[in-house]
Amino acid sequence: MPESLRLGVISFAHGHVNSYCRVIADFDDAQVLAAWDDDTERGQSGAAQYGLDWEPDLDRLLARDDIDAVFVTSPTDRHAEHVIAAAEAGKAVLLQKPMALTLDDCDAIIDAVERTGLKFSMCYQMRGDPINQKMKALLDEGAVGNVAVVRRRHAIPALLNPDWAVPGNWHIDPVQNMGMFMDDASHAADWFYWMLGKPVSVMAEIDNIVTDSAPDDNGVALYRFSKGEMGILFNSSTQLAAEATTEIYGDAGTIHQNYGDAPSTIPPPEATPLKLYRAGAGDWERFNFPFVPHGSRIQDVPRPLVNYLKGEGPPLATAQDGRVCIEMILGAYQSAREGRRVTFPL
Repeated sequence: MPESLRLGVISFAHGHVNSYCRVIADFDDAQVLAAWDDDTERGQSGAAQYGLDWEPDLDRLLARDDIDAVFVTSPTDRHAEHVIAAAEAGKAVLLQKPMALTLDDCDAIIDAVERTGLKFSMCYQMRGDPINQKMKALLDEGAVGNVAVVRRRHAIPALLNPDWAVPGNWHIDPVQNMGMFMDDASHAADWFYWMLGKPVSVMAEIDNIVTDSAPDDNGVALYRFSKGEMGILFNSSTQLAAEATTEIYGDAGTIHQNYGDAPSTIPPPEATPLKLYRAGAGDWERFNFPFVPHGSRIQDVPRPLVNYLKGEGPPLATAQDGRVCIEMILGAYQSAREGRRVTFPL
């Protein structure tokens, strides 16, 4: 990779790429140069907004010698097609979540990455969050002893927004994105895998409870992990306000995280985003991290990705990691559909 990375955009469909472009504009070691989108109006608008060259043809974008890597931020059902095209053109890939809608597409992406040897990373912002990183460190050092139950909420109020939950939005199209549990619970599934490893089974309920604009609006998945740990993943697209984001209960301690996703209410001045109770301590150990709004967490994604492309750090998540996450989500959908426990691998 050159000293100053040169990036391209494949589709402005996923809104997170707008944050990526805005943030990278202030980097002195990376720049976004050009974009393509199968939606010409959307693509030309995005390119103009960020001062990018507009390429009307994907092959032309990928043939450019001044592009080292691309953000693939297209609708999920086209991820495999676009990753393979980019890899075969010699471009490193930064892929927006979720990885794909089928395990076959995940495998095709993994094959392209391994066959070409190009750098690849998923854009999972939760892995770059300092509070999540601290929880991972506490678990790895055994701060709570043997883990019994973990509950993680990842929620947004999107389906209550009449300007968002409208026909034509690809996020709520079952062909382009399957459902809101696939679209958004993938963050929490990746978080669980990062914290506890691969699950061995899942039982789930996923359905429309209060809306009918998307294939599903709320879901709860109960995963079991290799040591017997229970992981409760709660995902909602109709949640307006909340506080407790993560609870981790072990036989030697407890970890609580507050204010960690989109509907998290603004904490009072005395609130502590993360705290640990150790057996026998008599009080909570408080970690005074600053409150980070959900949008700021998304804006923090480009820095570790650029560092990774420059050889200065690891990917946020590998292609293999992305596949595990999709298997977890597909297993939950299968469980909800069939009304039974589903074991992994699928």
